[in-house]
Formats: sequence, C-alpha cells, structure tokens
Amino acid sequence: MADKRAVVIGGGFFGCATAIHLAQKGWRVDVLEQGDQLMQRASYVNQARLHNGYHYPRSFQTAIRSRANMPQFCELYPQAVFTEFRPLYAIARFDSKVSARGFAHFCKASGIPLQRATPEDRSLFDHRLVEEVFEAVEPAFDSTALLAQALKVMPALGVRVHLQTRVTGVAHAAATAQGLEVSTQDGGRFSAPWVFNCTYAALNHVSGRGGPPQMSLQHKISEVLLVQPPPELKGRGITLMDGDFFSIMPFPARGLHSLTHVRHTHHVSWVENSQSGQPVNPLRQLEDYLAGHPQGAMGRSRGPWMIRDAQRFVPSIQNVKVVEPLFDVKTLMTKTAVDDARPILFHRDAAMPNLISIMGGKIDNIFDVLTYLDKLLSPRSPS
Repeated sequence: MADKRAVVIGGGFFGCATAIHLAQKGWRVDVLEQGDQLMQRASYVNQARLHNGYHYPRSFQTAIRSRANMPQFCELYPQAVFTEFRPLYAIARFDSKVSARGFAHFCKASGIPLQRATPEDRSLFDHRLVEEVFEAVEPAFDSTALLAQALKVMPALGVRVHLQTRVTGVAHAAATAQGLEVSTQDGGRFSAPWVFNCTYAALNHVSGRGGPPQMSLQHKISEVLLVQPPPELKGRGITLMDGDFFSIMPFPARGLHSLTHVRHTHHVSWVENSQSGQPVNPLRQLEDYLAGHPQGAMGRSRGPWMIRDAQRFVPSIQNVKVVEPLFDVKTLMTKTAVDDARPILFHRDAAMPNLISIMGGKIDNIFDVLTYLDKLLSPRSPS
C-alpha cells in the first residue's frame, strides 16, 4: 500500500487511538473533531469502568473479550488506570436475571476472579433485598489521563489534529476513483485514500449522501450523575446486578463518584435503521432535549429517582451530595438489546468501501478494533 494517508473523523478515544495506531505504522493522519477539545463526549461521560467481564453474565463472549483486553489496557495506559477502591458486585434477591450462585458459576467458568465480600462491606447492604455481595477485581479509568497521553503522543507522531472542524460530507475525490474527500463546514477539504468514521452517535450522519441510515443503531439520551459519596462509600464501587438496578462508581477524572441506574439513566431512546428515513443527528437531538427545559441539564436530571431507588439496597446512598448531571448520547447496535453483548462495529460504506465506520461498546474494545484494522490494511487484504 503505497499511499499511506488517512482522515479520522471524531476525536474521542477510539478516534485518537486509531490515529495513533496508524501513525505508529508510518501513516500520515489528520483527525477532525467538531468540538474545541478531544475526548469530551462519550469518552468522558460514562461510568469510567474498565470491564473485566463481570457485567456480562448473559454474553459469555463479551465477558471473555473483556477479560482478555483489560490487562492490555492496563499495560498500555497505566497512568489512566485507577485502582484505589474496592469494587463490589451485589446480587438482588428479587427481579434479578442472575442468582448469586449463577453469577459465581459464570465468573468461575470465565476465569474471572471473585470472592465473597468482607463482613464490613456486606454490612453496607440491606440483606432483605440483597442476596449476596462479592468483591471483584475491576479498575476504573481516568479519561483525563487518556487525553493527556494522546496530546503527548500524537504531535510526536505527526498526527495533525483539527479542532472545531465539523464534517459535512465524504465523497469520492475528483482526482482519483479510489481516493476520498472529506468536506467541512468552514469550506475545508481533506483528501486521503482511507477515511475512518469514529463519531460514535453520529456514525450514520457522516457521508452526506442523505437517505436512510446504513447501520442499525439504537440511541439513548443518557445521564451520569456525579456525586460526592458519603464516608461509608469512599474507596468503594458498588454494582447491583443483573436487572433494573444501579452502579455507584469512582469517577477519577473529577475525584467524585458516578451514579447510574438502568431504569432512570436513559431518558429517551430511538432507533436509526433503513426503515426510519433520514433521521436528525443524535447530537442535535440531545441539544434540543436539554434546551427544552428552562433549567437545562439540571432540570432534566433524574438524580432524585436514582438516589431514592438505590438507597433501598444501600441505605448510605441517601447521603450522597449531588454535584452535577452529565448528559450524552449512548449508542448501541440494535442486535445487542437482548443479551447485553458489546461487540464492535466495523462497517464498510456500500458506495465508498474505503470509508470505514468504527464503534466500540466499551473502552477496551479498542484492541479488537485495531486487530480488525490491521487485517483490513494488510497488503494481502483486498481493498
């Protein structure tokens, strides 16, 4: 492959990691990000959980991939790995999709370390509603440390980052039938043989051709509530699973905890697919949703409902102090709704095969993405 040039659209973690990976192999890469800073959307607004498989008793494959990828992440991004807490997984007595015994068997079969929590940790829970509590091995990650590493590495590799650059379309370049040209709102043009669309929620809104979406995606306007934990919960992370329950996890980027709830975190949900026509960009949907309340994000927050339900299982949660809600669009492939799997999306555009859309459901999916990328760009691989 003689012409090793690429444009990466989207400056989140997956976009930056893709650009770095290509640049390390001698590629000239431009990263186009519509915001004024990298990694400020989905890479930042999440649970900051570095999955070790516990979360996926209904998707053995996802659990195994998480178990395999987590050590790679810790080795490659050690400064972003946060371990200064005890992760606790609890199983509800009622309305759970997994029993304590079933969860323990799943972890054993997956090779995931698990032990019964200490009496001190177990005393945090109301055991009329909680069957069992386990101590896990599962770090969090600091998105600000990931950003700092990217900002250090990309210039050294010659990756050119273009902030506040909104892409309006991708088309075949006039000069060559194989090249692609990315146009931007300010009249810019970026040409390269390959374009990688890493825009996450906006994956269906890059090509500029109009018409129905090529990829079937489910979008959810989602809230992560940042809180100051009470003393009993400092140094701990709690996940109650597997059902309409909650997690309260360290959020290292702010020195706070995040509170999320399966029933209350997701405010609005909709599907983009070939039957939905030409939908509105999900990021515009988010802006309109927040602007529709006179108090903005705080007015839209479902924090009180999250706290009220979670404190039934862990009474001390009633003493959290709300700092602020964070909102963004969470995007999944529609086929994962039943088993909660988190495979990667690696999609070649029908009209422009060198336009590749990439999405990972979890941050550690990046290693699977890079494996696919290397196979695609191998000299022996047809392009």
